[in-house]
Amino acid sequence: MTRKVLVISTSLRNRSNSEILADSFIEGAKAAGNDVEKISLKDKSIAFCKGCLTCLTLRRCVIKDDAVEIAEKMKTADVIVFATPIYYYEMSGQMKTLLDRANALYTADYAFRDIYFLSSAAEEGDGVDERAVQGLEGWIACYGKCHLSGTVFAGGVNDAGEIKGHPSLKKAYDMGASIK
Repeated sequence: MTRKVLVISTSLRNRSNSEILADSFIEGAKAAGNDVEKISLKDKSIAFCKGCLTCLTLRRCVIKDDAVEIAEKMKTADVIVFATPIYYYEMSGQMKTLLDRANALYTADYAFRDIYFLSSAAEEGDGVDERAVQGLEGWIACYGKCHLSGTVFAGGVNDAGEIKGHPSLKKAYDMGASIK
């Protein structure tokens, strides 16, 4: 069964390590026969949520920017994959802003069931990505029909493209290939 997979790369850096990790996941998901779309936030305009909650009745945000279209794509995806650099032990600010702006999905009939989290950081070691994973799990907890299906963390990668050859790339590929 082909699944609709949406990969959202949240880094603003060219050749970012988290985006390369996302690309490896995409290769695996495509090899498994899935329909995969990648969105990079690099060139997107996404404003902060105003907290007006109008989105809960309109089922779309009143702010007219790129987040509205991205949230619509999230709504219709079977699988959502977030890729982010870890900054100060947390997800990128642009990822958090997108999650806030996807609030219209809360009352929507969304399709997504599986959420994956890919991250990279200069620091390596156990727990570097823990707070970021918990932050995403807080968002997931608001959507009762979905769950966190897997995470991949690449530590010890700082400079753009430094992730090349890192064992996390195979792990990301295999995770993508497991989606059926």
